[in-house]
Amino acid sequence: MEGLEESLYDERFLIRRPLLQALATREGPVPILLIDEVDRADDEFEAFLLEILSDYTVSVPEVGTFRAERPPIVIITSNRTRDVHDALKRRCLYHWVEHPDLEREVAIVRLRAPEASERLARQVSAAVETFRDAGLYKPPGVAETIDWAAALAALGRTELDAASVAVTLGTVLKYREDQERVRATGLDSLVSQARSRAEGVGMQLP
Repeated sequence: MEGLEESLYDERFLIRRPLLQALATREGPVPILLIDEVDRADDEFEAFLLEILSDYTVSVPEVGTFRAERPPIVIITSNRTRDVHDALKRRCLYHWVEHPDLEREVAIVRLRAPEASERLARQVSAAVETFRDAGLYKPPGVAETIDWAAALAALGRTELDAASVAVTLGTVLKYREDQERVRATGLDSLVSQARSRAEGVGMQLP
């Protein structure tokens, strides 16, 4: 019985998830390990991650320690919803990814929400660009731009109008305070400025 119990703790029964797979010996290119939105992970995972980034090893109780012969390339992303530990930051080289410019965002929206017209995609992207410069509590990201364009297209809109903005604002602004601030400036004004910006004229949210 004891031997049977010991046999359960065998590498044959170990399911290799991405972290272990990245450390596995293999031929070909060095593996790339993507850890997305690490700021949403708990402290225990951060501590576990430190072992990997320090020695490129993973210790599995009753089984042993797995060590990478060729360290993987590790890419970690964070939206800064919380600050990660200093020990983790010390092991990283930082690269800040800015929001795309208007033309790039329009291209992304057209690709991810093809049901949105070119005019609608440009106007939505222009409005979102302005939101990001308005000091909102949670500026919208590209994902929100796509969601907003898709929601408007689902309503049969081919361009922005105040009525449709009023009923879909929650797809792009997730906090009540941000919505109230935008509504207080006047949705008609927002639509007018978005149309102007989409045509290449500067716009600014008061």
